[in-house]
Amino acid sequence: MTDTTTLDVPGYKAGTWALDPAHSEVTFSVRHMMISKVRGAFGVKSGTFVTTENPLESTVEATVDVASIDTKDEGRDGHLRSADFFDVENFPTMEFRSTGVRVEDGDMLVDGDLTIKGTTKPVTFSFEFGGFGTDPWGNYKAGATAKTVINREDFGLTWNTALETGGVLVGKDVTIELDLQGALQA
Repeated sequence: MTDTTTLDVPGYKAGTWALDPAHSEVTFSVRHMMISKVRGAFGVKSGTFVTTENPLESTVEATVDVASIDTKDEGRDGHLRSADFFDVENFPTMEFRSTGVRVEDGDMLVDGDLTIKGTTKPVTFSFEFGGFGTDPWGNYKAGATAKTVINREDFGLTWNTALETGGVLVGKDVTIELDLQGALQA
């Protein structure tokens, strides 16, 4: 059931927020060899949130620097940057643009279009406000987390190899988690 009423979020302010790359992170995890998970992170290049009086009418746009991928293995990171996966020479960024915000069964969801390697698909992030506050320099900040699961093959990330023991080296489902902090712009 979808709730379209206005939300009451303590500390919430309408305005334009700039994402703080130093305090924001995009992480992911994917099955490796069918037995464990590999985790990694990307650097956030830029992001803007526009909050309105009704939080359900807010928007977000964000860009991630794909070349910044870090899985704590230089060889794997190089392979992920290659044409086998992200092809960073031709597709240096990933982008997300929201298309709507809704509450369903008490959970806030942000729908939008995710573009990876030139392919755009709709995705839904579960979203949670972390809170609001003023930093020691007088900047009003907001924090939030978001999570979704995508099928990497839907975005043209299809490289894989079969294992002798059965199964494949890299799983299809990728969990993406966002830890975000933004500052209200004057």
